[in-house]
Amino acid sequence: MKRIFATLALIAAAGPALACETVTVGPLEVSQAWSRASIGTARPGVVYLTIRNSGTADDALMSITTPAADMPMLHQTVMTDGVASMPHAMEVPVPAEGQVALEPGGYHAMLMELTQVLEEGETFPVTLTFRDAGKVTIPVTIQNIGASEPTCPSPDE
Repeated sequence: MKRIFATLALIAAAGPALACETVTVGPLEVSQAWSRASIGTARPGVVYLTIRNSGTADDALMSITTPAADMPMLHQTVMTDGVASMPHAMEVPVPAEGQVALEPGGYHAMLMELTQVLEEGETFPVTLTFRDAGKVTIPVTIQNIGASEPTCPSPDE
């Protein structure tokens, strides 16, 4: 009986770590996809992640889709005269042999019109569409509502 409980505890603890996947499409590697828990569905959610480009040509993230929101959008936080705004980003550049992070205070994906409550510890899929590399789907780990960085280790660790 102790062995069963120990196994179940291990599986439960590994759940979030298993969701910290890295996926590739062409020369692009997408990792550390995370979101914050939401309070209901009336307020927007967010998705953060890292994209590495090992290729010799620039690419760009053009759009995102997810069943978790009816209107997912790419945004960029911009400071003008000390005032922050988050205009829609038509694309997110992914430089050749470089990387871009969708992170708090920069580029990010807004999940407008949530279709479900984002519950801490759960995951949901997001499909990214790149100009050249095409589409890839990655699971997004939902963290605490106050999270400021991913709990997933970076691919370099």
